[in-house]
Order: sequence, then structure tokens, then C-alpha cells
Amino acid sequence: MKTLFTTLALASVLVAAPQAQAAEPKNIVETAVAAGSFKTLAKALQAADLIKTLEGKGPFTVFAPTDEAFAKLPAGALEGLLKDKAKLTAVLTYHVVAGKVLAADVVKMTSAKTVQGQSATISTKDGVKIDGAKVTQTDIIASNGVIHVVDTVLMPK
Repeated sequence: MKTLFTTLALASVLVAAPQAQAAEPKNIVETAVAAGSFKTLAKALQAADLIKTLEGKGPFTVFAPTDEAFAKLPAGALEGLLKDKAKLTAVLTYHVVAGKVLAADVVKMTSAKTVQGQSATISTKDGVKIDGAKVTQTDIIASNGVIHVVDTVLMPK
């Protein structure tokens, strides 16, 4: 009887407890790290001292290359970028657009001005592409913007 009473008391406490709040959305960097397929991007952002920027208020739109995209770079290219902070910063900021640009907006655009300063060309022929890189996943929402996954590292012109 005591066990039944304890079980009923515990059940009533659980039912009366407020529902857990939904977790706050993660920022762009936390979202990318949690996805697990952006380890190289995270390493590059750290080397370029851009982590705090992309953890900031934003909003930002990031065309994020996967680890596989970085692996497609020519031999030695990534290592060279990691040793040249100015060039690395230019490459990484070329992947970022100010504001929150969702997929529904991207498909209406022909170019996007990047944080790096140059514009990247957007095409919707045979899927959405930015400077020839295929967008493979869209609208990964973060607390300070949105991530669109690309299959190739974008290089400023």
C-alpha cells in the first residue's frame, strides 16, 4: 500500500510540474558544431577569429561548406588558408550575407552581397547554386540567422 501511495504521489507531482520550456535555439556557430558535418568550418572560423562574430547578434545567412566540401579543395589549399589569416578571413566572410535570407528569398535572387564585400552569383537552374556551389540543405534556423549547406567552398573572385 505504501508503494502504491508513493507511486501516486510521484505521479501527481509529475503531472502538476510545469512542462519543460523548449530549448533556446542555438546560434549559428553552435548549430553548425552540433550538426557534426562542419568540423573543418569550425576550425577555420576559429583560426580566423570569426567565432565571436558569428555568435553575435546578427542576423547572418551562412552558406556553410561541409567537411566534404573542404576535402574537395586542391592538396595543400586548406593548410595554406589556415596559415594566412587575411586570406582565410576573406574566404570565410565570402560565405556570409548580412541579414536572414531564407530559401524562399534566395530563389528570387540573382546575386548576394557578401560580408567580404563582393557579390556571389545565385542561379536556380538545375537546383539552387551560389557561385556554382550546389545548395544541398536550406533553412537551418539559428537564433541569430540561418544556414544553407553548400557542397563546395566558395572563393572570392
